Amino acid sequence: MSADRSTDGAAAASFKRDMIAALPNLRAFAVSLIGASDKADDLVQDTIMKAWAKQDSFTHGTNIKAWLFTILRNEFYSQMRKRGREVQDSEGTFTERLSVHPEQYGSLDMRDFRRALDTLPEDQREALILVGASGFSYEEASEICGCAVGTIKSRINRGRQKLQEVLYIEGPADYGPDAVSAPVTSQAFVA
Repeated sequence: MSADRSTDGAAAASFKRDMIAALPNLRAFAVSLIGASDKADDLVQDTIMKAWAKQDSFTHGTNIKAWLFTILRNEFYSQMRKRGREVQDSEGTFTERLSVHPEQYGSLDMRDFRRALDTLPEDQREALILVGASGFSYEEASEICGCAVGTIKSRINRGRQKLQEVLYIEGPADYGPDAVSAPVTSQAFVA
């Protein structure tokens, strides 16, 4: 019996270690879904609590990161269904009045990108975030979303095309510093 207890203890320690290692990725995914870091932190906490309570249902040796992302995603959709009676601010009208506009170009570009990302249908946005930002393979993303790999690839392709349209990106020249800041940045790195 003592061998069973030591095996259980090692599995529990491994589970805890793997779950803690996934926290930064879970938080990034939660922020990308919700947009507000405080609510994202709450979502990650709910996810970890559910995962901890259901760790007996996790099969050791499988992909714990995908398992946790699935729990987070399901919890997010459950919370969204519950919030049907709340005031919606999908265009950010109320939030705009409360926020301070950033002065850095990168922050402005990121804000534009975030707005463009928010215009995508949920399935395309989710696929782009899972593969592009969170580093999941197409296969892992399809497992998390519960659809075929080809569907994930299609969603990503359509999402990228839509982002290019919304952000008016026509080619590589549209990336990087603008005409005003390009001369400054190119001289900053000259030895």
